[in-house]
Amino acid sequence: MQKITNKLNSVIFMQNVGLRYDKGPEILSDIKMSLKKGSFHFLTGKSGAGKTSLLSMMYLAQKPTRGSVSVFGQNVNFANRDNLAMLRRKIGVVFQDFRLIDHLTAFDNVALPLRISGMDEREVKQRVNEMLEWVGLSRNINSITSTLSGGEQQRVAIARAVINRPELLLADEPTGNVDNDIAFKLMNLFVELNKLGTTVVIATHSEKLISEFNYPRLHLQNKGLRIYYPKDDTGLEKEDEKD
Repeated sequence: MQKITNKLNSVIFMQNVGLRYDKGPEILSDIKMSLKKGSFHFLTGKSGAGKTSLLSMMYLAQKPTRGSVSVFGQNVNFANRDNLAMLRRKIGVVFQDFRLIDHLTAFDNVALPLRISGMDEREVKQRVNEMLEWVGLSRNINSITSTLSGGEQQRVAIARAVINRPELLLADEPTGNVDNDIAFKLMNLFVELNKLGTTVVIATHSEKLISEFNYPRLHLQNKGLRIYYPKDDTGLEKEDEKD
Protein backbone atom coordinates (compact mmCIF):
# COMPACT_ATOMS: atom_id res chain seq x y z
CA MET A 1 0.00 0.00 0.00
CA GLN A 2 1.17 3.55 -0.68
CA LYS A 3 1.98 5.68 2.31
CA ILE A 4 -0.59 8.45 2.74
CA THR A 5 0.02 11.30 5.17
CA ASN A 6 -2.63 13.15 7.14
CA LYS A 7 -4.90 15.09 4.81
CA LEU A 8 -4.76 18.15 7.08
CA ASN A 9 -1.06 18.47 6.26
CA SER A 10 -1.60 18.02 2.51
CA VAL A 11 -2.29 20.54 -0.22
CA ILE A 12 -4.05 17.76 -2.14
CA PHE A 13 -5.31 14.55 -0.56
CA MET A 14 -7.14 11.81 -2.45
CA GLN A 15 -8.46 8.62 -0.91
CA ASN A 16 -9.97 5.76 -2.95
CA VAL A 17 -10.91 8.16 -5.75
CA GLY A 18 -12.67 6.95 -8.86
CA LEU A 19 -13.78 9.02 -11.85
CA ARG A 20 -16.09 8.22 -14.73
CA TYR A 21 -17.95 10.34 -17.26
CA ASP A 22 -21.72 9.79 -17.50
CA LYS A 23 -22.39 6.04 -17.39
CA GLY A 24 -19.11 4.99 -18.96
CA PRO A 25 -16.38 2.91 -17.33
CA GLU A 26 -14.07 4.44 -14.74
CA ILE A 27 -11.18 6.40 -16.21
CA LEU A 28 -9.40 6.50 -12.85
CA SER A 29 -9.79 3.94 -10.08
CA ASP A 30 -8.78 3.82 -6.41
CA ILE A 31 -6.45 6.80 -6.60
CA LYS A 32 -4.58 7.44 -3.34
CA MET A 33 -2.37 10.51 -3.15
CA SER A 34 -1.08 13.07 -0.69
CA LEU A 35 0.90 16.09 -1.87
CA LYS A 36 2.66 18.06 0.84
CA LYS A 37 2.95 21.83 0.80
CA GLY A 38 5.99 22.93 -1.19
CA SER A 39 6.40 19.64 -3.05
CA PHE A 40 7.15 19.34 -6.78
CA HIS A 41 5.90 16.40 -8.86
CA PHE A 42 5.79 15.44 -12.50
CA LEU A 43 2.59 13.76 -13.70
CA THR A 44 3.21 11.11 -16.34
CA GLY A 45 1.40 8.38 -18.26
CA LYS A 46 0.55 7.46 -21.82
CA SER A 47 -1.95 9.51 -23.82
CA GLY A 48 -5.41 8.65 -22.54
CA ALA A 49 -4.12 7.51 -19.13
CA GLY A 50 -6.15 10.22 -17.37
CA LYS A 51 -3.61 12.97 -16.66
CA THR A 52 -5.92 15.82 -17.68
CA SER A 53 -8.82 14.23 -15.77
CA LEU A 54 -6.71 13.95 -12.61
CA LEU A 55 -5.60 17.57 -12.96
CA SER A 56 -9.22 18.67 -13.41
CA MET A 57 -10.08 17.24 -9.99
CA MET A 58 -7.04 18.98 -8.50
CA TYR A 59 -8.15 22.39 -9.82
CA LEU A 60 -11.75 21.72 -8.80
CA ALA A 61 -13.30 21.62 -12.25
CA GLN A 62 -15.03 18.37 -11.35
CA LYS A 63 -15.67 16.18 -8.34
CA PRO A 64 -14.84 12.49 -8.10
CA THR A 65 -17.44 9.85 -8.88
CA ARG A 66 -16.45 8.13 -5.67
CA GLY A 67 -13.90 8.53 -2.92
CA SER A 68 -12.70 11.68 -1.19
CA VAL A 69 -10.74 14.69 -2.45
CA SER A 70 -9.45 17.41 -0.12
CA VAL A 71 -7.70 20.59 -1.29
CA PHE A 72 -5.98 22.84 1.24
CA GLY A 73 -7.51 20.68 3.97
CA GLN A 74 -11.11 21.10 2.78
CA ASN A 75 -13.16 18.19 1.50
CA VAL A 76 -14.37 19.36 -1.91
CA ASN A 77 -16.99 16.61 -2.24
CA PHE A 78 -19.36 18.66 -0.13
CA ALA A 79 -18.07 22.17 -0.84
CA ASN A 80 -20.53 24.72 -2.22
CA ARG A 81 -19.88 27.06 -5.14
CA ASP A 82 -18.59 29.93 -2.96
CA ASN A 83 -16.15 27.69 -1.10
CA LEU A 84 -14.85 26.24 -4.35
CA ALA A 85 -14.36 29.74 -5.75
CA MET A 86 -12.28 30.72 -2.71
CA LEU A 87 -10.11 27.64 -3.06
CA ARG A 88 -9.58 28.25 -6.79
CA ARG A 89 -8.07 31.67 -6.05
CA LYS A 90 -5.11 29.86 -4.50
CA ILE A 91 -4.53 27.75 -7.62
CA GLY A 92 -2.75 28.66 -10.84
CA VAL A 93 -3.50 26.52 -13.89
CA VAL A 94 -1.77 26.22 -17.25
CA PHE A 95 -4.26 24.55 -19.58
CA GLN A 96 -3.17 22.52 -22.58
CA ASP A 97 -5.45 24.64 -24.78
CA PHE A 98 -4.26 27.89 -23.09
CA ARG A 99 -7.77 29.36 -22.50
CA LEU A 100 -6.63 32.92 -23.07
CA ILE A 101 -9.04 35.77 -23.76
CA ASP A 102 -8.35 36.16 -27.46
CA HIS A 103 -9.41 39.78 -27.89
CA LEU A 104 -7.17 41.01 -25.04
CA THR A 105 -3.47 41.79 -25.26
CA ALA A 106 -0.79 39.62 -23.72
CA PHE A 107 -0.42 42.25 -20.99
CA ASP A 108 -4.12 42.27 -20.13
CA ASN A 109 -4.36 38.48 -20.07
CA VAL A 110 -1.48 38.22 -17.60
CA ALA A 111 -2.73 41.18 -15.55
CA LEU A 112 -6.19 39.68 -15.10
CA PRO A 113 -5.52 37.71 -11.85
CA LEU A 114 -3.81 40.72 -10.28
CA ARG A 115 -6.64 43.08 -11.20
CA ILE A 116 -9.23 40.64 -9.84
CA SER A 117 -7.33 40.62 -6.55
CA GLY A 118 -7.51 44.44 -6.42
CA MET A 119 -3.80 45.19 -6.87
CA ASP A 120 -2.77 48.78 -7.53
CA GLU A 121 -2.38 49.38 -11.26
CA ARG A 122 1.18 50.67 -10.94
CA GLU A 123 2.27 47.44 -9.30
CA VAL A 124 0.29 45.45 -11.86
CA LYS A 125 2.21 47.14 -14.66
CA GLN A 126 5.57 46.50 -13.04
CA ARG A 127 4.94 42.83 -12.25
CA VAL A 128 3.36 42.00 -15.61
CA ASN A 129 6.13 43.69 -17.58
CA GLU A 130 8.78 41.81 -15.59
CA MET A 131 6.99 38.49 -16.06
CA LEU A 132 6.52 38.90 -19.81
CA GLU A 133 10.18 39.84 -20.14
CA TRP A 134 11.14 36.70 -18.20
CA VAL A 135 9.18 34.44 -20.57
CA GLY A 136 10.67 36.19 -23.62
CA LEU A 137 7.62 38.20 -24.66
CA SER A 138 8.72 41.77 -23.93
CA ARG A 139 8.16 42.65 -27.60
CA ASN A 140 4.63 41.23 -27.54
CA ILE A 141 3.25 43.03 -24.49
CA ASN A 142 0.63 44.90 -26.51
CA SER A 143 -0.08 42.14 -29.02
CA ILE A 144 -3.58 40.69 -29.21
CA THR A 145 -3.17 37.07 -28.11
CA SER A 146 -5.07 35.68 -31.11
CA THR A 147 -2.27 37.03 -33.34
CA LEU A 148 0.48 35.20 -31.43
CA SER A 149 1.97 31.83 -32.32
CA GLY A 150 1.09 28.71 -30.34
CA GLY A 151 4.36 28.83 -28.42
CA GLU A 152 3.88 32.52 -27.61
CA GLN A 153 0.32 31.91 -26.43
CA GLN A 154 1.60 29.09 -24.22
CA ARG A 155 4.08 31.45 -22.57
CA VAL A 156 1.32 34.01 -21.98
CA ALA A 157 -0.76 31.28 -20.35
CA ILE A 158 2.14 30.29 -18.10
CA ALA A 159 2.82 33.90 -17.14
CA ARG A 160 -0.86 34.36 -16.24
CA ALA A 161 -0.85 31.21 -14.11
CA VAL A 162 2.19 32.17 -12.03
CA ILE A 163 1.85 35.98 -11.85
CA ASN A 164 -0.16 35.86 -8.62
CA ARG A 165 2.28 33.44 -6.94
CA PRO A 166 -0.35 30.75 -6.33
CA GLU A 167 -0.13 28.28 -3.47
CA LEU A 168 -0.68 25.46 -5.97
CA LEU A 169 0.41 25.43 -9.62
CA LEU A 170 -0.96 22.81 -12.02
CA ALA A 171 0.38 22.71 -15.56
CA ASP A 172 -0.78 20.44 -18.38
CA GLU A 173 2.08 19.99 -20.90
CA PRO A 174 3.36 23.55 -20.32
CA THR A 175 6.44 23.11 -22.52
CA GLY A 176 4.79 21.21 -25.35
CA ASN A 177 4.84 24.03 -27.92
CA VAL A 178 8.22 25.65 -27.23
CA ASP A 179 11.80 24.80 -28.14
CA ASN A 180 14.23 23.23 -25.68
CA ASP A 181 15.86 26.50 -24.59
CA ILE A 182 12.51 28.10 -23.74
CA ALA A 183 11.29 24.86 -22.14
CA PHE A 184 14.18 24.83 -19.69
CA LYS A 185 13.77 28.53 -18.95
CA LEU A 186 10.10 27.96 -18.15
CA MET A 187 10.96 24.95 -15.99
CA ASN A 188 13.39 27.11 -14.04
CA LEU A 189 10.56 29.59 -13.49
CA PHE A 190 8.49 26.76 -11.97
CA VAL A 191 11.47 25.73 -9.83
CA GLU A 192 11.93 29.26 -8.50
CA LEU A 193 8.22 29.51 -7.72
CA ASN A 194 8.47 26.19 -5.89
CA LYS A 195 11.37 27.52 -3.81
CA LEU A 196 9.05 30.31 -2.66
CA GLY A 197 6.65 27.68 -1.31
CA THR A 198 4.31 26.91 -4.21
CA THR A 199 3.31 23.28 -4.63
CA VAL A 200 3.84 22.30 -8.27
CA VAL A 201 2.43 19.49 -10.44
CA ILE A 202 3.48 19.36 -14.10
CA ALA A 203 2.00 16.89 -16.57
CA THR A 204 4.54 16.09 -19.26
CA HIS A 205 5.66 13.51 -21.82
CA SER A 206 9.19 14.94 -21.92
CA GLU A 207 11.68 12.39 -20.60
CA LYS A 208 14.39 15.02 -21.13
CA LEU A 209 12.78 17.37 -18.62
CA ILE A 210 12.07 14.56 -16.17
CA SER A 211 15.68 13.37 -16.25
CA GLU A 212 17.09 16.87 -16.01
CA PHE A 213 14.91 17.97 -13.09
CA ASN A 214 15.12 15.38 -10.33
CA TYR A 215 11.58 15.38 -8.91
CA PRO A 216 9.17 12.57 -7.95
CA ARG A 217 6.81 11.25 -10.58
CA LEU A 218 3.08 10.61 -10.28
CA HIS A 219 2.57 7.90 -12.88
CA LEU A 220 -0.84 6.86 -14.20
CA GLN A 221 -1.22 3.37 -15.62
CA ASN A 222 -4.12 0.92 -15.88
CA LYS A 223 -6.45 3.53 -14.31
CA GLY A 224 -4.31 3.63 -11.16
CA LEU A 225 -1.54 5.80 -9.73
CA ARG A 226 1.98 4.91 -8.64
CA ILE A 227 4.44 7.38 -7.15
CA TYR A 228 8.12 7.07 -8.04
CA TYR A 229 10.95 8.89 -6.28
CA PRO A 230 14.38 9.68 -7.70
CA LYS A 231 16.78 7.09 -6.30
CA ASP A 232 20.13 7.67 -7.93
CA ASP A 233 21.63 7.99 -11.39
CA THR A 234 20.52 4.47 -12.29
CA GLY A 235 16.76 4.80 -11.98
CA LEU A 236 13.67 5.40 -9.88
CA GLU A 237 12.42 3.84 -6.69
CA LYS A 238 8.71 3.05 -6.40
CA GLU A 239 7.06 4.45 -3.29
CA ASP A 240 5.49 1.23 -2.09
CA GLU A 241 8.91 -0.47 -2.22
CA LYS A 242 10.46 2.04 0.16
CA ASP A 243 11.29 1.14 3.75
